[in-house]
Amino acid sequence: MTKLTKIIASIGPNSQDYKTLKSMVDAGVNACRLNFSHDTGDVQGQKIDLIRQISEELGRPIAIIADLQGPKHRIGDFKTENHYPLKVGQEFVLDNNPARGDETRVCLPDNDVLKSLKVGDRVLLNDGKIELEVLNNNCTVESRLCSVTTKVKRGDEIWSRRGFNIPDTDIETSVLTPKDRTDLEYALTKNPDWVAISFVQRPEDVAEARDFITARSSQPIKIISKIERPQALERLEEIIQISDAIMFARGDLAVEIPFEKLPALQRESIRMCRKMNKPIIVATQMLGSMVHSEFPLRAEISDVALASYLRADCVMTSEETTIGDNPINVIDTMSKIVTNADGDVYENGQDWTRIENLPENDWSRSVASMAHLNKAAAIVVFDAGTEIATAVSCRKPDMPIIAVCNDAIDANQLCLSRGVYPIFNEQMFGQKDASEAARRFGVTRGKLVIVEGDKISLRDLD
Repeated sequence: MTKLTKIIASIGPNSQDYKTLKSMVDAGVNACRLNFSHDTGDVQGQKIDLIRQISEELGRPIAIIADLQGPKHRIGDFKTENHYPLKVGQEFVLDNNPARGDETRVCLPDNDVLKSLKVGDRVLLNDGKIELEVLNNNCTVESRLCSVTTKVKRGDEIWSRRGFNIPDTDIETSVLTPKDRTDLEYALTKNPDWVAISFVQRPEDVAEARDFITARSSQPIKIISKIERPQALERLEEIIQISDAIMFARGDLAVEIPFEKLPALQRESIRMCRKMNKPIIVATQMLGSMVHSEFPLRAEISDVALASYLRADCVMTSEETTIGDNPINVIDTMSKIVTNADGDVYENGQDWTRIENLPENDWSRSVASMAHLNKAAAIVVFDAGTEIATAVSCRKPDMPIIAVCNDAIDANQLCLSRGVYPIFNEQMFGQKDASEAARRFGVTRGKLVIVEGDKISLRDLD
């Protein structure tokens, strides 16, 4: 069986040495995510250099994703106790006073957030275990002192420096914080293939990030929009349209929306991305139990397989491979799950080429249908860019798509598209040598569907 669903591994302290990282690539990693919420600057640069080295040694494209922290909001510090219990019904003040907090108040250092909070808005802390409701907002444009009075609706212990979520509030602030700008300035000197933007709320956020990147890099770096806020869901189609790929980031999103809505929203997001020819990544807690366990939970196995059944392009690890006890085992486990799901005869029997409102004469549908009807062993695409291979991938054919590229960054970026096996080979691209491309991936017999720009042909492998 062939693995069609791609695997993105987050790289951290337990997976950033040469031996471990190479073994993870051998086990099935197609792309590496570097989380700029933690390591920055030279540390991330060293990881990028190592990934490029391994890619060259193996002769295999590996995508590099620079994932920016975004406007991650945290409360300030408390006094010597470091934490206090909050009881249901009590009032609690959030303000911009830098003094250490107590059982009555704490600093919330983001003035943009304080001023955006409205009466009735919720503030969630500790992954939603604490819920505060805004009673009044005393912030004004003129006043330097800003405070918001809340009422505790759901209580628990509140600790220093905890992050918080504000699901009802649209924050009028830049999606790129000063830290993000510094991190992105450095990342662009190392030429990542993708940049992931956190806490996107509107299409204008993506446009802002793209302008920042194009002003500083001549490389065609692509943008992943991370869907983590309810506001993004309200304008999801517009965000997908302006983005190059989508990450359905279930962690913060599940705190900010009713958790029972998450599966349906995941399914709809995958369908929408497929229709609009954009790769989609399913992320967060996919094999979370394997941070310390040798085996996944049964529910996690089904969760990973479901992403494959729904034809997501990628599944992604987080702390399982950054601080987990055995990152290689995590990737090996995930690879086994998606490979088996990708080869499921019942699921593969569905007509994945059909998409509502897609024209019957759409060329990418024609390619996938020709391959399906002729039981093709593979589809070979000669793509001066990524558009053709990505469009064919979004029709979700059940055979590998071998994309011959004449630019290394195109090959790396296609590592995020389901079923696409990219080759960077200028000579093969120039000669349009489909047979050699197929043989490189072990396809030695059967029919090939060949795509050369707007030309589509079918032939037996010679």
